[in-house]
Amino acid sequence: MKNNKSLTTPYVHFNRQQWNTLHNPVRCTLTKEQITNLKIIKKDLALEEITKIYLPLCVLLHFYFKYYIQHQCKLQQFLGKQLIHIPYIIGISGSVAVGKSTMARVLKVLLSHCTEHLKVEVLTTDVFLYTNKVLQNLGLMKKKGFPQSYDIQNLIKFVSEIKSGAPQVIAPQYSHVIYDIIPNSYKVITQPDILILEGLNILQRNMDYSHSGLYPIFISDFVDFSIYIDASEELLMDWYIHRFLICRKEALYNPDAYFYYYAQLTELETMEIAIKIWEEINGLNLKQNILPTREQASLIMTKGKNHVIENLYLRR
Repeated sequence: MKNNKSLTTPYVHFNRQQWNTLHNPVRCTLTKEQITNLKIIKKDLALEEITKIYLPLCVLLHFYFKYYIQHQCKLQQFLGKQLIHIPYIIGISGSVAVGKSTMARVLKVLLSHCTEHLKVEVLTTDVFLYTNKVLQNLGLMKKKGFPQSYDIQNLIKFVSEIKSGAPQVIAPQYSHVIYDIIPNSYKVITQPDILILEGLNILQRNMDYSHSGLYPIFISDFVDFSIYIDASEELLMDWYIHRFLICRKEALYNPDAYFYYYAQLTELETMEIAIKIWEEINGLNLKQNILPTREQASLIMTKGKNHVIENLYLRR
């Protein structure tokens, strides 16, 4: 996203130096050693990225969350009724391989320790993909990740129950090892303070991605604060190929893994397949369904080489 001062924009632009100055004091019980250990989540995540980008983001999200709680309290006083606990939902969107899962896991740790020990849960919308068997029967395996490949009715039902304050909400579980929904395996979400929901589809509002009914309902209708992670397509493709090769390597001795087949090929053959998948599936999905949602986000974060966040655009 380019910042053009001659154009009226709903966003305030910050470069990484300006963003770092926003880091005002919020009590954080994480030690320097514990923050360093966050790199275990992503080995190539620099400590500087955590301190200069993620900690100020944590402060910002804490500010919005506190405002949300104050709003709930005032509403309770106005209505004269004790309101039920409603989780605050943070949505993280962006392309395949842009780093949504890494950001979600880091924010979970930081928000849990730096903001009054809040209860934070993370869920990916991948868990609401149709099973590979269903996708194959529908002829959609080459559209996996596109709007039509998701069980949108159950996804909307899930976020609706979260926002209704249900004591427990159950979601399926997805494995990136078998590249499929795990049979008879579920995750129980029990009234967190914050739910971080990450996926390709958080901000999508096309009719294929709405709950069926007289009035369309979208995931974004339930999201309180949304983040779009942006990067050039050239970088995204490089990161995807790199991740593809890592998955291939990890599957070398696991015949049950989806990537075991690719582990039997040469690295060059695997790269050629990864490029083809990007061009025919992930790159196409990015252009058609993901990138058009970027300007709907509360915060746009643009990455450069090595996943370094260079610019941030906060909605006014």
